[in-house]
Parts: sequence; structure tokens; C-alpha cells
Amino acid sequence: MSPWLRLPLLALAWLAGLGLAGALAGMIVVAVGLAMAYPNLPDISELADYKPKLPLRVYSQEGALLGEFGEERRNLTPIEDIPQVMTHAVLAIEDARFFEHGGVDYRGMLRAVLANLGRVKSQGASTITMQVARNVYLSSEKTFTRKIYEILLTFKLEHLLTKNQILEIYMNQIYLGNRAYGFAAAAETYFGKPLKSITIAEAAMLAGLPKAPSAYNPISNPKRARMRQLYIIERMQDNGFISAAEAASAKQEPLRLRSAGDNTRVHAEYVAEMARQLIFAQYGSEAYTRGLNVYTTLNAGEQDAAYFALRRGIMDYERRQHYRGPERFVTLPTAPAEVEDAIDDALASHPDNGDVLAAVVLEASAKKIIAARADGEKLEITGEGLKPAQSGLSDKAAPNIKIRRGAVIRVLQTPKKTWEITQLPEVEGAFVALDPRTGAIRALVGGFDFDKNKFNHVTQAWRQPGSAFKPFIYSAALEKGFTPATIINDAPLFFSAGVTGGQPWEPKNYDGKYDGPMSLRTGLARSKNLVSIRVLQAVGPKTAQQWVSQFGFEAEKHPAYLTMALGAGSVTPMQMATSYSVFANGGYRINPYLITRVSDHKGRVLANFQPPALQDSPRAIDARNAFIMDSLLQEVTRSGTAARAQATLRRPDLYGKTGTTNDSVDAWFAGFQPTLAAVAWIGYDQPRNLGSRETGGGLSLPIWISFMEKALKGVPVSEPTVPPGVVNVGGEWYYEEYARSGGVASLGLEAGAASHDGAAATTAPPPPPSEERSKILDLFRN
Repeated sequence: MSPWLRLPLLALAWLAGLGLAGALAGMIVVAVGLAMAYPNLPDISELADYKPKLPLRVYSQEGALLGEFGEERRNLTPIEDIPQVMTHAVLAIEDARFFEHGGVDYRGMLRAVLANLGRVKSQGASTITMQVARNVYLSSEKTFTRKIYEILLTFKLEHLLTKNQILEIYMNQIYLGNRAYGFAAAAETYFGKPLKSITIAEAAMLAGLPKAPSAYNPISNPKRARMRQLYIIERMQDNGFISAAEAASAKQEPLRLRSAGDNTRVHAEYVAEMARQLIFAQYGSEAYTRGLNVYTTLNAGEQDAAYFALRRGIMDYERRQHYRGPERFVTLPTAPAEVEDAIDDALASHPDNGDVLAAVVLEASAKKIIAARADGEKLEITGEGLKPAQSGLSDKAAPNIKIRRGAVIRVLQTPKKTWEITQLPEVEGAFVALDPRTGAIRALVGGFDFDKNKFNHVTQAWRQPGSAFKPFIYSAALEKGFTPATIINDAPLFFSAGVTGGQPWEPKNYDGKYDGPMSLRTGLARSKNLVSIRVLQAVGPKTAQQWVSQFGFEAEKHPAYLTMALGAGSVTPMQMATSYSVFANGGYRINPYLITRVSDHKGRVLANFQPPALQDSPRAIDARNAFIMDSLLQEVTRSGTAARAQATLRRPDLYGKTGTTNDSVDAWFAGFQPTLAAVAWIGYDQPRNLGSRETGGGLSLPIWISFMEKALKGVPVSEPTVPPGVVNVGGEWYYEEYARSGGVASLGLEAGAASHDGAAATTAPPPPPSEERSKILDLFRN
């Protein structure tokens, strides 16, 4: 062999030997590294019994989801319950050879390297098992050491678990954006439907999320999400998971995404928060990770009826208020594309509030407004739709309320499908309904919008009940010999500063009129203040204070003064609903309750609650007292201040009382049908006048009627049962001992005065002025 040829061959052999030695050395280093790293791997035996963090979920009695609490939204779904279309979509894009390789797909890695070198569509090399190892045990940092641990964990997982177990963990563990972990939670989050119901197109969209949940989010990045979805559909076809026809159909399928303002869910945010607080008090921070399911007494249909009734009542009131001006002004460019971006930016910080939508004004005149929504929809507002904001369209409008191009306004769609300009309300409200026989809360809305104001007005707002408190004074009077036929003088009263110990007081009726003698029944039906004050004078404020505490009111919040007759104390809407339940159920005091059952994610019951039988509950008042009070409250809804109730609902078994406080600060209606007691309230958080013509009958009663119209649909009319000790004489109900004689015949009359009801009144002559003054003074000292 030529020396010239031998030399290169020797050099080549030397280099080959050097390379082989280097490779062997590298293999030895890797082997030593693996040997040292393997003992430090985490114990993965717990994955054999996979227990991820599961959120606390709150449900209605029918099983409708009301709320979810916990950092990770997840519905733990066994692999056998995951639809094949979802599995195929994931395998097509993430790991098509998952069931063939041993955890590391060497062919896939080589294909990814070649594809990336060739600068075609970039491909990843991580298998599903590798992703499980990384997501469960490792960080996302890209280092050589972490990759070694990932591969070792992958082999360990493949050795310990079956392929189906690994796939189940992946399908439940992977983060998919919007706090959704796992594909079952993602299906609910993005499409508002269970995983079992998704289509090929929807599965492909969800399968695109693991790579980059924010980049491929179909809500925030619809274009990029759409491109990835189409690619995954093609991969599903290439791998034989779907046919060409199915792929073509899936590519054309329109997707209905669940937006942040989705109105299909049950609006029970205040109830969900109440349940969360109760469960957290019991289980602590574990409540948010154990997968507890909390079932409440709430009826989903009645809750929806309450939510929409309260919002409608508040918005109807808002329509009568002075327009306060646009929420913001933005400068809109002239280029159409730039205008769209400016509108998107402006409305991002002014999201829709239920059906009260946000829009940006493009054109404005006294006769027409054209406004744009975030989705590009153009709205035209004319005629009646402009009336609520007429002051903002005037040429003389101040700059801060002037509606002009670039103004961010609120709009509402009317029943006629036209648009009306409106504004977010400043006033608040509350509504609660419960079963008076058990105390089960059927519906509860603590305010206009939970995201805007988390203060629960049903349980936390202490307000004056006004005339809605009068029935409890009348109930006390029945035990003092009063009857529905007792004649009471609706005439002026005056209490000097010397009598009251403070300011002079001259109480007035709401309408400022005095109608003279009338029956106690009429006095309550027409909500006559002077009648109520005279009744309380006769009963005694101290006695009345003790009496009302039997209904659940706190005595210290109802000072023993004559002003108690006008509802000057403090109550919550929940207290009012519970107390009116006493009249509804025949005299028993029940405790409201919300939670019926708590179970874990496997359905095992951890706690169960059943209320006591009604007859085992403590009595607040006698059955005959409740019966006669029902008769009086029925008169209120038949011919009195709430006559609209029976006229609208066309059923006689409705009972209740309107309430409007001094200066129209609080507006109430509290009432019931024997199977359902409900209370509506409207007022400002910082108490102020609602308006000179605003009353409980005009503001809160329509809310109550709207709710009852839906809640009582199909409920048969209830016929009252006359309890022992009550008799009817001449069409009026009496305690048996007062039917023929005895009891209080009249109050506050001169001898022989004619009553408002057309009957002659008899009473003893009034005491001399000095004696009467002393008697009134004693009342204020009680």
C-alpha cells in the first residue's frame, strides 16, 4: 500500500477510535448520571390512585351548577367516559403512536428533527407520557437536567401504569386555559356542554389548547384557534380516525362558544357564595381541593324567575331617573379598521352586565343614535328608546352628560326587539323566597349584580321595614282583645317635645289624608299610619316589642316606642321572609336553611340535613292568631295597597303587605302563598329618597308578582282550614270569646261617632287632657 494512502487511513482510524472512545465515555457519563438521578426521582405510586385537585361545586336541588370554587376547574372523568372523538383528536395532534411506543417515541423524535431542519411545520417530540411526567412532577424550564428527569420519569410511568391510566391522567390533568384543567372542564368552559356531547369540530378545537392555551384560546384568539383546529381535523383524517366526509363536515361546522356573559347558566352567585362560606367554615382550605359537591335547596327555575324579576324591577325604576351621562368618552379615529380596534379597547373595560349591554356611539343627534358593539354589530336607537337619556341629547347638556361620538353608553333590548338607551343602576335590591313549611330557601338574589357589589342585601342589609312591619303589631293586638271589626279612628295625633323627650312628633298617613273611623281590617288594608299608632298605644310598646321577638326579630333593634308601629326598627329581608312564614304555616317559627347534602367527587355522602317536621318546630303564635292575620293580609292583596297581586295573578290565596319607610327610603313587599313566602326590597346602599311617588306597591310589589307568576304556575289554590277557637259572625272572623261580646269595640272615638265602614262606634268618653297626656308620656317611657 502506498505510504500516501496509508497515512490518511491511519488518521481516519485514529479519529474513529477517538470518536468511539468519546461516545463510550459519554455513554458512561450518561449511565452514571442516570444511575445517580434515578433514586432521586419522585415516588409516582400515588398516580395509580390518581387524585388531582378538584374544585368545590355548588348545585341546585335539581343538580344545576350554581358555582365553582378553587384554583383549578376540573371534572374528574374516567377514561371509559371520555368520548372517542376527544381521545382521537388529542392523539392525532399530540401522540399518534401513543399505544405503540414505550413512552419515548424515537421515530417521532427523528421525524420532528427532520421536519424542523427542513423548516416545514414545526413538530414537537414529547409524547403524552412525557407530558404527564412534566405536568405532574416537573417544572417547565428547558434544561438538559430536567429533560433527563423527564425521560426517566416517563419510563417509570410506563412501567407502573397502563396506557389507559396514563391517558386518563393526561385528559384530566392538562391545563387548557380559563382555569380549566382537563377536557371535561374545558368543554363546559368553552362550549357550555358536557364532554360526552362534543362534536368532531369542538373536539379538534379543544385538542389544540395544550400546546399554548392562551395562544389558541378560541375566545380571545379565534383566528389562531381556527387555524389549529383545521390542522388537527386534517391530522385526524390522516391517522384514520375520521373519514374525508367527516373531516369536510367538521371544517364547515359553526362553533357556538360560551362567552363570559353567557345567560344560559343559573344566576345564583350570592347563593353560591353563601354555600362556599358555610363549607369553608366546616372543611377549611381543603374545601377547594377535595372535590366536594354541595347540594342546596335552591330551585333553579324559581331562582331564574327571581333574578330576572329583580333586575327588571330595578331597571324599570332606573328608567324613571335622571340620566347621569355616558360612562366614558373615547376618541374614535376615522379609518374603519382603527375604529374597530378603538371600540374593542374601550369596551374591554366596560363589559356587558347581563342584558344591560355596552356600546360606543358612532353618531348622535336629538332623533337618532347609532352605536357599535364589540362584535361589530351596529345598533340604531330612535323614538321611545331615546327618552330615558333625553337630557343627554339636548344642545344645552353639560359636557359630562352630552351623548356624542365616542361616548360609551348602555343599551337594553325592549320586548318589541327595539333598542333603548339606559344606564347601570345606582339603586340596589334584594329578593328571597323560602318554603314556609320547612325553611328551605327556594330563591335568593342579594343584589343587582354580584360582580358589581358582593354585599348580600338579603342577609346583611339592615333596613327599616316601614309599613311591612305593621302586621306584627296587629298580631299582638289580637291577643289584647282587638278583632278585625274593631273600629279605630284615623285622625291626627300630636306628641309634643315634652311628651316624647325629644323633638315634637306629628305622624301622618302616607297620602296626608285622614278618613276618620274605620275597621282594623280596613286600616291595615289601606296601611293607615294613625290607625297603627293607636293600636300600638293600646297594646303598649313594651308588650309589642316582646311579641315581635317571637317571630325572630331582635328586640334591641326595635326600641319600645310608638314609632315601632311605622316600622322604624331594623330588619333584614331574610328576617322578614322568615317572620312572614309564621303567618303562612299556621304559627310555627322555622329556621331558613340552604344546604341539604354534601358529597365527595365519588358521590359518597359526607353530610345530610333534614329539617324538623313543622309540628315539631317551636310555636311563635297560636293557630287562630295566624288564621285571622292571614285573613287581614289577604284583604291587603284583594282590596288594599297590594290589590294588584290578586288582580294580576287571579288567585285568592295570596297574602302580604306593602312597606314604604319615611321619606321613601326603603320600598318593600312581603307576602306569601301557603307553600311559598317571598320578600322584595329596593333602596340605596347609602340611604336616600327613592322619589316622592315611589312606594313599596309601585316598586317591590311588581317584582314579587313577576316571581310568583312563574313560581306558582301549576300550584293548586290553597283553601285555608279554620282552626279551633275561631268563628265567623256576619262575615267577619273573631276569636270565639270575642264573637258576641267583650274585646275592644273601638279606639280613639268620641261617643256615637260614625265609622268609615258605616257602622256606629261605641266607646267610653276620652280621658281628660291631663290624664291623656300622662298616659302618652308613660308609653314613651316603656
